[in-house]
Amino acid sequence: MTHSVLQTTHTEQTQPILGWREWVSLPELNIEHIKAKIDTGARSSALHAFAIEPYRKAGQRWVMFAIHPQQNNTDIIIECHAPIKDRRMVSDSGGHKQRRYVIETSILLGSAIITAEMTLTNRDSMLFRMLIGRTSLNDRFLIDPSASYCQGKPSSSSTL
Repeated sequence: MTHSVLQTTHTEQTQPILGWREWVSLPELNIEHIKAKIDTGARSSALHAFAIEPYRKAGQRWVMFAIHPQQNNTDIIIECHAPIKDRRMVSDSGGHKQRRYVIETSILLGSAIITAEMTLTNRDSMLFRMLIGRTSLNDRFLIDPSASYCQGKPSSSSTL
């Protein structure tokens, strides 16, 4: 019986490490801080949204929506506007299908900025206002599921 040994070499880490939850910013939507769940089991990313209203601007399809960026705080409301990239059927974690608007926006994760598609859905019943799925992460980060907030927390004076 022969055994092969997998040998790995330690190379300089070039990918930032993310925990299972991180504070992120969505600068194009004027969202300074929102807690996001990093979910490699989910294909797409989702943002909590309500009062979702499509409209036309200069011949393009746009969507207006509002968010509560803080968990358990409905007093803070941020109104957002974004071009509609698509409208797709998406299955949630319970297998329920829902047609959702899709937008594309920048996400600031620590010092990294990524552009990602995001579906808009009401996540009131969910613990996190935002979920970042594996297609948005796309081999740009290493995920440590035992860690939280590897990219830091917002300062208390700027916390939403």
